[in-house]
Amino acid sequence: MYAVWSRIRVAGRDPVVVDLGCGGTKQYPGNLGLDLLPAPGVDAVADLSGSLPLADDSVDVLFAVHILEHLIDFLPLVDECHRVLRPGGVLHVMSPWWGHVNAVADPTHVRLLDVQTVKGVCLQRPPGTPRWYPLHAGCDGASIFADLTPLAPDAPQPTPSHLARFFT
Repeated sequence: MYAVWSRIRVAGRDPVVVDLGCGGTKQYPGNLGLDLLPAPGVDAVADLSGSLPLADDSVDVLFAVHILEHLIDFLPLVDECHRVLRPGGVLHVMSPWWGHVNAVADPTHVRLLDVQTVKGVCLQRPPGTPRWYPLHAGCDGASIFADLTPLAPDAPQPTPSHLARFFT
């Protein structure tokens, strides 16, 4: 749902939308595609385990669709997403659920993820690291998905009742 709304113009401008690890297929043709390898649809070659070639607070929407499971340590990428997202921006995450055969069928997958992984990203990070507010998180038995928005350093933690909607 957030992915559809992210296409709407706000204040007379189109949103800046980036597909991380897009390969040859972007979520929308007009998105900026970043990937480790050049391919049709890749607008900029970038190592997603390092710094993103984007300015601070320059992006409205980031898609991390089927990319986190390919990174040994995806937390630096999540931190970079926080840096480049504008306040109110959204990070859309989708990954195979650890209990589904798709999680282990691809030999390039190096991480297994669960909704509890998203909870850890939102709540169990060391002090001083970027924090996230979950707009949505869930699992459909094949994939985990989450929509996260960056929290400012001085913003309060999400309430227990809000978190209970997504995490046990």
